[in-house]
Amino acid sequence: QLVESGGDSVEAGGSLKLSCSSSEYTSRSNCMGWFRQAPGKEREGVATIYTGDSTPYYGDSVKGRFTISQDYVKKTVYLQMNSLKPEDTAMYYCAADRLRCLGSKQKALDDSSYNCWGQGTQVTVS
Repeated sequence: QLVESGGDSVEAGGSLKLSCSSSEYTSRSNCMGWFRQAPGKEREGVATIYTGDSTPYYGDSVKGRFTISQDYVKKTVYLQMNSLKPEDTAMYYCAADRLRCLGSKQKALDDSSYNCWGQGTQVTVS
């Protein structure tokens, strides 16, 4: 239902754009987000967007460098990642939810708020 693409290996300072396409069901979600998990670390909220009004939320570690956006017609959410750092290396997952993600930035960036997940796409920064 959620399919990520765009992961790659890049040098520090470079850019990547991730895409997450959704099925008809998940396209009715109120929130879609990007999360990442590096080896040995907990999953971290990177950026999320309210699909209704395109309100974005960003994790502190990526604010100012990453931009989340959506194409409602294509049912696709994007994550533009600029000024990449080695510490951005992780598996990036797309997620969607209808209700639990609403109400606060904390809820929007909390992976426990999301009930639908993609398989992930690897980003490696060296």
